[in-house]
Amino acid sequence: MNAPIAIIGTGLAGLSAAQALHAAGLPVELFDKSRGSGGRMASKRSDAGSLDLGAQYFTARDRRFVEVVQQWQARGWVAEWDPQLYQYNQNGLQPSPDEQLRWVGAPRMSSISRALLGALPVHFGCRITEVFRGEQHWGLQDAEGNSHGPYSSVIVATPAPQATALLAAAPKLASAAASVIMEPTWAVALGFETALQTPVQGCFVQDSAIDWLARNRSKPGRDGALDTWVLHASSSWSRQHLDLPKEAVIEQLHGAFAELIGCAVPAPAFSLAHRWLYARPASAHEWGALADADLGLYACGDWCLSGRVEGAWLSGQEVARRLLEHRQ
Repeated sequence: MNAPIAIIGTGLAGLSAAQALHAAGLPVELFDKSRGSGGRMASKRSDAGSLDLGAQYFTARDRRFVEVVQQWQARGWVAEWDPQLYQYNQNGLQPSPDEQLRWVGAPRMSSISRALLGALPVHFGCRITEVFRGEQHWGLQDAEGNSHGPYSSVIVATPAPQATALLAAAPKLASAAASVIMEPTWAVALGFETALQTPVQGCFVQDSAIDWLARNRSKPGRDGALDTWVLHASSSWSRQHLDLPKEAVIEQLHGAFAELIGCAVPAPAFSLAHRWLYARPASAHEWGALADADLGLYACGDWCLSGRVEGAWLSGQEVARRLLEHRQ
């Protein structure tokens, strides 16, 4: 029996790789420090229903990704989101329609990762701290001190700063990952008992602490008693306020939201804040994936490409392609 391939991280990159390898008949075993899959495409269950706090939507430009998203749509995992879009800048709030086709998971963003994971073997709530090479195989150690293995190869599918430490056995890969700067984002959800009197369903924001906001109920399949909104702070604001207590983050972004939305904004009946320490890479890269095929150590993620959801999926496909190519 072949030793399985370990995949660390069940965001879209890791799941994309897992799917491709599983389809090629190779055994995989997945690990994630969180309680569920999806990474930045996860949804948070809350008193106000399910909320997409990370990726708000995604687009498909690459032909391969377009085809797979169409398959997801046929299976009911995703739906088109066509919001009334606005922009806010020094001239105030203005409609900003475009022709972009936007997709969201249905009925929540995490529907995609849950469907991709399927019945693949996965260890949730398991933070891998070390990837080490035995005589012939790889082993993993977790934060509790437990060992896992043996594995024929290891794919690290975490944000670059976390990947750096796990790639120590391949210094070239580790230094590539270490060169990637990831930007943080504070996300805040606000729920109002009375719907806000505004036509805005999504808004790109400039010159504010906020750089994006979305009305949750405008997305397909999201309905709740409250009118919930998700606000993303800008990278620079998030960086400056990285360690601000959550209550203060909510208060400041609620204030910024009230200033720009152009209607009365009461105190929210519900609020929460979530800090994405590694929300997106500061710049795009052309690697596709990182590989030391002779060693059997690989890395993938949106940071290997564009920083977009599509980039994460393509990077997972690329890492699987390189691994399979080496095995032939």
